[in-house]
This record gives sequence, C-alpha cells and structure tokens, in this order.
Amino acid sequence: MRNRVMRTIVFFDLPNVYAKDKRNYILFRKFLLNEGFIMMQESVYSKLVLNSQQSLLLIDRIRKKVPKKGIIQVLTITEKQYANIEYLIGDNNTKIINNEDRLVIL
Repeated sequence: MRNRVMRTIVFFDLPNVYAKDKRNYILFRKFLLNEGFIMMQESVYSKLVLNSQQSLLLIDRIRKKVPKKGIIQVLTITEKQYANIEYLIGDNNTKIINNEDRLVIL
C-alpha cells in the first residue's frame, strides 16, 4: 500500500462563558497543540498525517478528549486537495513550517 500524505482538520465551536467551559476550551486547544496541530484560523486546526490509518488513530485520540458541550468536527483530505485552498482575503502564514519535510540532525 502506498503512503498518501493527508491532512486532518479539526473545526470546533466550544462554549467559553463559564469558568468550567473556558477551562475545557483551553484544555482541548492545548491537547491539539500537543498532538502537533497548527492553527489555520481561530478554532480551525490542521495536522499532516502519513496515511488514512494514522488519521483514524488520531481521530480516536481526539474522540477521547472532546468536552461534553460544543461542536467538534473532523475532516481528513489529501495533501493535494489541501493545496488547492484559495485565499480570498488574507495570506498563508509562511512563518509556520507546514509541510511533510522532516529535519533530522544527528
């Protein structure tokens, strides 16, 4: 089976009116960052994965960390599909290393 680089995107809308809700929001966001997600825009995070199997494992880990309130959606697309994003206003943030290149220093 050929490895196909994919992108897993998480969209979420979590309440943050009460202190407990804010805490859940912060914990979920920190979880995404610790898993290697990068912020595309507010409440939209993406991560490169090597194949669909790795994406399914990642979604299982996300499923275990979701708060009880709010909306969380996950979408997995190929890197080629992701590359077709058209920016209507604003620019791609080039300060973030956002590709499958890996740096190994021995």
